[in-house]
Amino acid sequence: MNHEPTAYITGHKEFFGIDFQISPATLIPRPETELLVERAIELVNAAFPQSCLVADIGTGCGAIAIAIALHLPKVKIYASDISATALEVARSNCRYHGVSDRITLLQGDLLDPLPEPVNLIVANLPYIRETELPALPPEISMYEPQIALAGGRDGLKQIERLLSQAGTKLLPRGAIMLEIGYEQGQTASELAKQYIPDARVNVITDLSGLDRLIEIFPSQRQP
Repeated sequence: MNHEPTAYITGHKEFFGIDFQISPATLIPRPETELLVERAIELVNAAFPQSCLVADIGTGCGAIAIAIALHLPKVKIYASDISATALEVARSNCRYHGVSDRITLLQGDLLDPLPEPVNLIVANLPYIRETELPALPPEISMYEPQIALAGGRDGLKQIERLLSQAGTKLLPRGAIMLEIGYEQGQTASELAKQYIPDARVNVITDLSGLDRLIEIFPSQRQP
């Protein structure tokens, strides 16, 4: 009756067929984000079959990182978040699913806490435009953390900041996969080209034909 999401009442949410503990400190994982996990798994299997270092930026409850870790046993993952409270939830989920030895949790802003370059950067960062925030359903606007939703004037503030940092954080032949809003494909692609001019950028649509991800493949030049 008060619009509180069921996931926060029960403290659990299924994502990618996996049960996750969540709290009001973390965004509720959504089915749309499963496409990001699917594409990441496909890329790692094709390009990095022996070993791979992945960074999940803005990990929240750890859903993306843990789903990748459970499906790719040889992968090592850095999972970062600016929120210490969210990282406590992620830590609990890592222990529950037995992947604490392969996921290193880091507190900090975007790519800043990464101790070394990685093969793949994945992120579901805030992408809601500031003008759209007041129109969100009360289940979202009243309960989910604003820091995980608000993407600034055009919705791409945090995505642009990540792209500006990516040059020194990606290994040769590495890639970046970012979830985006349903009509942000062109603008996000232009941003990627602005910060990584030689990159190949793909816009991936979901089953409804809406923009859902951008995939960024810098040239194979040495950094």
